[in-house]
Amino acid sequence: MAVVKILNVVGDSTKSWDDAIQNAVAEAAKTVDNISGIEVLNQTANVKNGKIVEYKANIQIAFRVDR
Repeated sequence: MAVVKILNVVGDSTKSWDDAIQNAVAEAAKTVDNISGIEVLNQTANVKNGKIVEYKANIQIAFRVDR
């Protein structure tokens, strides 16, 4: 029987939400093996002087746990 765990992660970027998501997955992959999928829960941004200066993505990362 396979066991899958879920990890909540927030990624950020000064470029885009897609880049923030990629950064979150890349950072998690440094310490988590067997990542099988993600779900984007929400996207937010910091704004200064009417312009987005930082994109943030809150995601859940699913990964298989080997027994």
